Amino acid sequence: MIRSCANFSDDQFWQLLQGDNKDHTYSANHLAECPHCQARLEHLAADAKHWSEIRDSLQPDREFDADASSSGENDTSRRPRSDREYWQRKHLWTESMAGGLLSPAIHPEMLGRIGRYDVERLIGSGGMGVVFKAFDTELNRPVAVKLLAPYLASSGSARNRFAREARAAAAVVDDHVVPIYNVETDSEHPFLVMKFIAGGSLQQRIDREGPLDVCEVLRIGMHAAKGLAAAHAQGLIHRDVKPSNILLDEGVDRALLTDFGLARATDDASLTRSGFQPGTPHYMSPEQVCGEAIDARSDLFGLGCVIYAMCTGHPPFRSETSYAVLRRITDDTPRSIREVNPSIPEWLDRIVMKLLAKSPDDRFASPTEVYILLEGCLAHVQRPTTVELPVELQRKAKSRKWLLPLTLVSIGIALVCGVWWSKVRPTEIDENATSAPSETMSITAEPQLQWESDATELEALRRDLEPIELKTKSLWDLEPTSK
Repeated sequence: MIRSCANFSDDQFWQLLQGDNKDHTYSANHLAECPHCQARLEHLAADAKHWSEIRDSLQPDREFDADASSSGENDTSRRPRSDREYWQRKHLWTESMAGGLLSPAIHPEMLGRIGRYDVERLIGSGGMGVVFKAFDTELNRPVAVKLLAPYLASSGSARNRFAREARAAAAVVDDHVVPIYNVETDSEHPFLVMKFIAGGSLQQRIDREGPLDVCEVLRIGMHAAKGLAAAHAQGLIHRDVKPSNILLDEGVDRALLTDFGLARATDDASLTRSGFQPGTPHYMSPEQVCGEAIDARSDLFGLGCVIYAMCTGHPPFRSETSYAVLRRITDDTPRSIREVNPSIPEWLDRIVMKLLAKSPDDRFASPTEVYILLEGCLAHVQRPTTVELPVELQRKAKSRKWLLPLTLVSIGIALVCGVWWSKVRPTEIDENATSAPSETMSITAEPQLQWESDATELEALRRDLEPIELKTKSLWDLEPTSK
């Protein structure tokens, strides 16, 4: 194994890779002169295979040469750039880097070992750690092991925050929160052990399938809201609700909330005082962006962003830079879901827009309220003929139904009055009234005949308008009288 000289430890190399090394001048000068440290840094950043692929990906675009084409070879170094998606790997954590944190594997097919857990493979990484799929050798079950990132392991505040994550997550017991099995914070690299969820994350499913159907959107949103309600009941705010932190249980229609790495007790303001701004930019609430005090309703904004992403395939606020995303969160109104995906019902669009309100006071009061509302909506979608929409959504929908018939009735009445007025023509009657008495009988007889003709036309119009009146009355009777 390539080792560095005594000037640098592996933890310092990881800090350098993360851009957290404070003494940049010394680091650069030393690396420029030390071939041992150069080799070690290159080894930690990626293995030989990955470096080879990176070099190939940086080659100028060109098609296969004639020799390769004629021989049928499909050499990766000659692939056009548009066909290199498989080279896009996680640059932050690779298996070679993660393997440096583990003890040697007992079984040759395993990546390594930590404690009593045989590590099988790397399954994800985040701002505070890296997650492996492992096997508990004592309880004979698959687990997920989350290891604190090495560049944070030397920080006392980061270790304490990681320990708080474990305690916070372990305190929340709910079918829609990933359970914590074990916590080890005294070792060189602290870790926690969670239930392994085989279905992957919601983000992976969105990336794979795009927008989800309405039933799936409602079901996953309902489960996430229930998990948040359980966390809030323990006095915890998740602070980082996003699709990659919602796991889907394989073979079971169940979504589980995970990664309380940014959760904190509602009375703990230490992170705010230090200026720490947690959260993924695309799913942060406006109050998080502005550094203001937050409460449980901040998580509801994140939930609204998640539901929006499930409906459209992307988050509501997007831009080229993180700063521009944050400005859009505080200043802009997201595009209507139905403009992107017309198959989404109008009432679901209104629910999401209320969750995405800039002011917490304009959102729902609690995740429990959202859970109950989405549960009622899901029942309606699954059984539309027997289950109605929740009342608060139904009233707004029905209030618009009778506007068109009422308008038509008003127009009809106006037309009838206009026809009658044009037939009677009062000015002619006034002129005839001044004629000689001998002509009175003939004059009065003509308007009488005219009125009978008008009455016939009015009766025909009444018969035409009667179906509209009956329809209006039926719609009016369906309007709820009280809440």
